[in-house]
Amino acid sequence: QGQLVESGGGSVQAGGSLILSCAASGDTYNEDCMGWFRQVPGQEREVLVILDTGTGGTAYHDSVKGRFTVSRDKAKNIMYLQMNKLKPEDTAMYYCAANPRSRGHCGAAYWTAQTYAYWGQGTQVTVSS
Repeated sequence: QGQLVESGGGSVQAGGSLILSCAASGDTYNEDCMGWFRQVPGQEREVLVILDTGTGGTAYHDSVKGRFTVSRDKAKNIMYLQMNKLKPEDTAMYYCAANPRSRGHCGAAYWTAQTYAYWGQGTQVTVSS
């Protein structure tokens, strides 16, 4: 069974940058949909970006498009989230997750957190104004 571990969170001022890492083990995740999510207490977990590890295709939520960039080092089995131009409203616990692709692609269901079987423990990001 696979394991995901996030790191890289912290506190930063508005306009700053952070890079989050999601280290995977126990599975190659080379034919999966992987995603970055965030959650604020009392709110639902929000999908930020989806990465198809088989094709390299990505899809971003409008709230982070142009500011956040997902990448993956296949050899190291680590997924990254480069976050630029951070805003106070980006403050949240950030999670990575993975699930095998359905019928060979990451469809609409992958915009729902419940679709993902494998989760990390989360890393906190706090952006001050």
